[in-house]
Amino acid sequence: MTRHSPISHRHPAALTHVELTWIDRRIEHWLRFGHCSDEQILDDRRRISSFAPGSVFAFVRWASNDLGITVSRLDIVRAVRAGEVFQTLPFVRPGGEILLRVDSWPRVEYVLRAVDAIEALGLDPADAAPEYWRHLHHRITAGHEPRAYTRAQHSAWLKRRQVTS
Repeated sequence: MTRHSPISHRHPAALTHVELTWIDRRIEHWLRFGHCSDEQILDDRRRISSFAPGSVFAFVRWASNDLGITVSRLDIVRAVRAGEVFQTLPFVRPGGEILLRVDSWPRVEYVLRAVDAIEALGLDPADAAPEYWRHLHHRITAGHEPRAYTRAQHSAWLKRRQVTS
């Protein structure tokens, strides 16, 4: 569902909040990458990580019960600025621009390997071009092999970002 930032979030410092939970072998909500602006520890199993507008983060959700895995999902999300359109996402308030969304453990694992490959280049995945995450999403969804992220692509993204900022 696409929405606009609510009035209560329409101030320059509005953050995107992600609720993280860790109940061993039952519920595991964690961040694979991203730069938190703030973190609030609720108890020994839960915390809230907050992201500044424009930040990109990877949010992994995994859950199981006595019969096996019930949820495996990875979302790469850009925290929205005040007044921007956003998609809602469980455990993310108010929501964000979803750059990539996969479910099922094989697809989640594939994206995690792509993140590892970006880090192997000496780059921070949170700084990678948003277009790459969309490309990866579309290629995985279509069952095609995605192109690898490159230093040249990253350099072009950084230059483009400078010009548009």
